Amino acid sequence: MPQRIAIISDHASPLAPVGGVDSGGQNIYVAETARYLAACGHLVDVFTRKDQPDLPEAVEWLPGVRVVHVPAGPAAFVRKEDILPWIPELTAFVERFAARERYDVVHAHFFMSGLVAMQLKSTLGLPFVVTFHGLGLVRRLHQGAADEFSPKRIAIERDVIAAADAIVAECPDDRRNLVTLYNADPHRIAVIPCGFSSEEFWPIAPRFARHALGLPSDVPVLLSVGRLVPRKGVDNVIRALSVLVRRLGVPAELLVVGGSSDIADASVTPEIGRLRAVAAEAGVADRVTFTGRRSRDLLKLYYSAADVLVATPWYESFGMTSVEAMACGTPVVGARVGGIKYSVLDGRTGFLVPPNDPVALAERLNEICCSPRLAERLSSMAVRRAYGLFRWERVIQSLAALYADVRASAVVAKPPATVPEALPGVVAAA
Repeated sequence: MPQRIAIISDHASPLAPVGGVDSGGQNIYVAETARYLAACGHLVDVFTRKDQPDLPEAVEWLPGVRVVHVPAGPAAFVRKEDILPWIPELTAFVERFAARERYDVVHAHFFMSGLVAMQLKSTLGLPFVVTFHGLGLVRRLHQGAADEFSPKRIAIERDVIAAADAIVAECPDDRRNLVTLYNADPHRIAVIPCGFSSEEFWPIAPRFARHALGLPSDVPVLLSVGRLVPRKGVDNVIRALSVLVRRLGVPAELLVVGGSSDIADASVTPEIGRLRAVAAEAGVADRVTFTGRRSRDLLKLYYSAADVLVATPWYESFGMTSVEAMACGTPVVGARVGGIKYSVLDGRTGFLVPPNDPVALAERLNEICCSPRLAERLSSMAVRRAYGLFRWERVIQSLAALYADVRASAVVAKPPATVPEALPGVVAAA
């Protein structure tokens, strides 16, 4: 049965280009779930903070999907660490909008969106589901004093967990953290992974992909894709490349795809400057190429051109790039953390290594780069696993079923006595 779904994603718009500091997996998750829910006949409104002055209030993005830009705080980029003071303003707007639309269920993304969903449940009786895309206690464990989120985050997460009708964990490790660190009710947690689109990612002949990208055909190519922030561990990949080249004698090169601009610019993406210094210190500056941000339609070429995707973050709630690479037939060597150790089967679709051990990483990369037979076997199994478990169609079936269960079991509060004033009209996307 079609449902009217409100998705709240405070800082991660489905319309934003991916690759910047605060634009990554959550943006893709929100965009793809909205798109596939609408394709199944559901009506979806995505609420996200207005971060540019010329954005219209509401945009018909796709048939069945509106993106609502909520005026909350300055109409400019604000780091997600600094958005919390503007959440009451965001909440008030969404509450007025939702009172007129009569949604069936709310799906909140990130802890601040959970605050909005809690208010909608309190005043409008709307049941809500929450996906955290990372937990404050886990972040604090790994980042310590470098964590710049408000100290209130942990308490907010606990309140949201207690109030939520259901919680979506992106992998078993995420579920374990919710239960052990936050005392979440395991019966209200559904493990539903992120996904990939088979219309967007599929295996391409490596020689063709390399030719299209202007890459040499006879050199092992390592690939890193994602937001360029320290916790993603790209410095670990660069140091592993040094071991691979200088100690093990493999003439490999590394492509680093990501950043806040299409051209790699350290003034726009400071992490590029730090990583270039790491590469110079490790003696492999001439073997590391920073491409800058790349559009989603080009990523399949990069995945297919690479011998291996390398993903060794300090921690990761899921790790969407691993699944995308596997869908393109590219083995993954990833850190044994979070969702990566769920999506990557050690020794079957790639290898798992400690998150900050460049020697162990280099040894695994050496195995793949020097054994075409092993690489072919890993590639074949990677495609099978990606298509068998992680297509968005499968993910959406699970989400829609969870929404229906939440609606059926929720105790609906009495609707408000008054209806807010009419809201401005919707503007069609160009």
